[in-house]
Amino acid sequence: MATDVTEREARQVAEDARESEWNLPSFGKELFLGNLKLDLIHPQPQLDPAAVEKGEAFLKDLRSFLSEHVDPLEIERESKIPETVIDGLKKLGALGMKVPTKYGGLGLSQVYYNRALTLVGSVHSSLGALLSAHQSIGVAEPLLHFGSEEQKQEWLPKVATDHISAFLLTEPDVGSDPARVGTTATPTEDGKGYVLNGTKLWATNGAIADIVVVMAKVPKSDGHRGGISAFVLDYNTEGISVAHRNAFMGLKGIENSVTVLKDVHVPAENLIGKEGQGLKIALTTLNTGRLALPAICLGSTKLATKIAREWSAERVQWGQPVGKHDAVAQKIAYIAASSFGLEAMLDVCSRMADDKQRDIRIEAAIGKLYGSEIGWKVVDELVQVRGGRGYETAESLKARGEKPIPTEMLLRDMRINRIFEGSTEIMHLLIAREAVDQHLAVAGDILEPETALGDKAKAGVAAAKFYSKWLPQLVVGEGLKPSSFSEFGELATHLRYVERGSRKLARTTFYAMGRYQAKLERKQSVLGRIVDIGAELFAIASAVVYAQTLQREQPERAAEALALADLFCRQARRRADVLFAEVFDNDDDAAYAVAQDVLDGKFTWDEEGILDLSSS
Repeated sequence: MATDVTEREARQVAEDARESEWNLPSFGKELFLGNLKLDLIHPQPQLDPAAVEKGEAFLKDLRSFLSEHVDPLEIERESKIPETVIDGLKKLGALGMKVPTKYGGLGLSQVYYNRALTLVGSVHSSLGALLSAHQSIGVAEPLLHFGSEEQKQEWLPKVATDHISAFLLTEPDVGSDPARVGTTATPTEDGKGYVLNGTKLWATNGAIADIVVVMAKVPKSDGHRGGISAFVLDYNTEGISVAHRNAFMGLKGIENSVTVLKDVHVPAENLIGKEGQGLKIALTTLNTGRLALPAICLGSTKLATKIAREWSAERVQWGQPVGKHDAVAQKIAYIAASSFGLEAMLDVCSRMADDKQRDIRIEAAIGKLYGSEIGWKVVDELVQVRGGRGYETAESLKARGEKPIPTEMLLRDMRINRIFEGSTEIMHLLIAREAVDQHLAVAGDILEPETALGDKAKAGVAAAKFYSKWLPQLVVGEGLKPSSFSEFGELATHLRYVERGSRKLARTTFYAMGRYQAKLERKQSVLGRIVDIGAELFAIASAVVYAQTLQREQPERAAEALALADLFCRQARRRADVLFAEVFDNDDDAAYAVAQDVLDGKFTWDEEGILDLSSS
C-alpha cells in the first residue's frame, strides 16, 4: 500500500506538527544538548486546589466502583470486559475524564487523569486500554486539537458520556510508518463528501466503538490538495464492518479489531482540519496520548511492589522470610525503587502538561519508552520472587485455596507496552530525531557524500555557528562551573551527575557524528543507547525533584521518599555508565553482518532438528 508520500515529506509534516510547540522551553531537549535546565522542572508547579478536590473525589468514586463491581478473573475467563462494567464507567463519567466540562466531560487535569489510569491499570490492564484508547488517542484528542467548534459541539458530548471511540490508523502493511497509509478517501462528484475504502488493523476499541477517527488518503485532483486526512464518523455508517476481533497474549478483555471500510460515505463536514493534515493530526495525537502508557505501567509496578512486600514477608524458607535473604531483598529493593522512579517521571511530565508552558514531546516519549521497559523488568523480577506461584494463573491459585495473585497476568499484560503506540525501537528513533535533530541535521548537511564542495563549505560555516553556542560544554570544565544543588541535600550528588552526564551526552553525540558521519542516522543501536542515556538522566532528575515535592506536599513521607529516590538514582547511574561505555565499544557491526547472513539463508542448518507446524 505504498503512497507517494516520501520520507522527506513525512519529516516535513513531523516538523509542522511540532511547530506550535517549537519555541516553548523543553527540559528534555536541553538535556540532550548538554544543558541541565533544572528550573524547567523545579520547583514543580503547585496543584490547583479546585483540580485536586475534583480529582480526589473522582478517584474515590472510581476506587469504590472498581472494588465493588470489577472481577479481573472474570475478565480473564471470558476475555471480555462485562457490559455492566462498561456501563458503570460511563455513569461515573470515566469516558470523559479529559473532555472539558463545557462539552460535558469531567475536565480532569493531566495529573489526575493519569492517576485514574494508574488505579484502573492496577485492577486489569484491559480497562486501562479501553479508557486510554478512548481518550488519549480516540476521538476527543484530535477534535480538541484540530476540530472545528461545530465538530466539538456535536461529537465531544457523546464521547464524554456514553459513546466509545477508537483511532483507526494502523493497516496490515502499515505499522509505525503512518505516511504509507493506503486507505483512500475519494471526493464525491458533488463535492459534499468522501468515499472511504480500506482495511484497518489493531484498532483498540474497534470491536465495540460507536465513533471513530479514520486516517485515509485523499487523491490529488482539481479543488483537492489531497494527502493523508483525518475523518470523524459514526461507526454504524453503512459500509463499515468488523471482520475480526483480535486475541492476544495478554489484555484478555481488549476489544481490538480488524475493520473493513467499503464504499463508506462520509460528509465533508466530518473532515478534521484540512486535507493533507492527517499525518500532523496523527503525530500530535500520539504525542499527547503517550503519557497514558507510563500511567498504566505504574499501576502494575505499584501492585508489584505490594505483592513482593507481602509475599516476601510471609513466605519462610531456611528459617526466615525470603525477603531477609539477600538475593530476594535485592529484587524487592529494585521493584520498589523503580516504581518510585517511574512515578516521579510521570508526575513531572503530568504537571508540565497541565502547566502548558512547556514543550513535553521528548519527555512524554521518554515516559512511554522508560515506563514500558522498566515496567517489564519489574514484573519479570516479581515473577521470580513469587517462584512457581508467579507462573501459575490467579484462577488456578484460587481453585486450590490460595490468594488469586495475578502475577503471570501482570507479565503478559505488561509485554504489549513495549510495542503499543510505538515500539521501543521506533521510540528510540523518534526521540533521537526530536532530541538530537539539530546535531543530525548539521551532520547531514556537512557529511552527505554527494554534497557539492561549495555547499560543504557553507554547511561548515553554519555548523561552526551552531556548535559555538554550546561547544564549551563539549570540553569538561571549560568555562563552566559545576553547580552545587545544595538545596537538595543528600540528593544533590545525583543532580551533579546529571549535569556532568548531560555534557558528556552532548560530547558523545558530537563524537558519534564525527565517527559515523552521514551513516549515524542508520546506526540505530548507537542512537538507541544515546536516547537511553538521556532517559536515565531525565529519570534521575525527576526522582530528585519529585522527592523534594513530596517533602513539600507530604512531609510525613519525606524520609521514605529520600531513601527511594537515592536508591533509584544510584541504580539509574549504573545503567547510564554502562550505556556510555557501550556507545562505541559494542558488537553492533558483527551482529549486523551475522543477521544479514541469516537472512541470506547461510545458517539454515542451525534450524535443523525442529518441526515448524505453522509452515505446513
